[in-house]
Amino acid sequence: MIIEHAYAHLPSYREETWPWSVPCVRQLLDEGLRFTAPVTFLVGENGSGKSTLVEALAEGFGLDSYGGSHDWRYASPRGKSALGECMRFDAASGRGRRMVTSWSARKGFFLRAETALDALGREGFSPDHVSHGEGFLAAFRGKFLHPGLYVLDEPEAALSFSSCLELIGHIDRLAREGGQVICATHSPLLTALPGAEIIEVGEHGMRQVAWRELGIVDHWRRYLTDPHAYLRHIVEP
Repeated sequence: MIIEHAYAHLPSYREETWPWSVPCVRQLLDEGLRFTAPVTFLVGENGSGKSTLVEALAEGFGLDSYGGSHDWRYASPRGKSALGECMRFDAASGRGRRMVTSWSARKGFFLRAETALDALGREGFSPDHVSHGEGFLAAFRGKFLHPGLYVLDEPEAALSFSSCLELIGHIDRLAREGGQVICATHSPLLTALPGAEIIEVGEHGMRQVAWRELGIVDHWRRYLTDPHAYLRHIVEP
């Protein structure tokens, strides 16, 4: 692992303004966020704040919020977010301590679904003549190679079922080789990775849960068993 604790302290803030109005952000300010496994999944509904968290974690580590490697200059016109500016880390031992304390020793990548291929192109890694999903997989195969901090924001957006399974293999390999992955996702496939920590984000803030306790797992299981039980409330007869 690279980091074991993320935290952010502000002398004062207005709770009614974004992002401080988001429950998981307030909990981060109050308690911090501890990582107990090399792979951590943040799961929650749209608007729950999981993407806000992963973006701030990436920025705090020196990764561009637009997406890309640690050693690539900032492309985002707005620079770091207010939360990213005040993000701090306690390092895990060994390699993690070197990366957190030495800017030049840091390795990592921030991948966000909507800018991934453009960010890769800026770094000279442009998989041509392939689908969006295949471009994503080419990124995992070509950029996620060395121990470091890899932050992912909904990587499953462009991937099929089988491609998600391949991604699980890449994430598992990274973790076994000393890397750390923090991933915001809606995918019950990804979150089933054995040994991964799952943090559910919502109005309650943040809490650690088991895979079988996840709302998305329950909903997908029930939907696949009986789609009509859901669709009868949505689609006109």
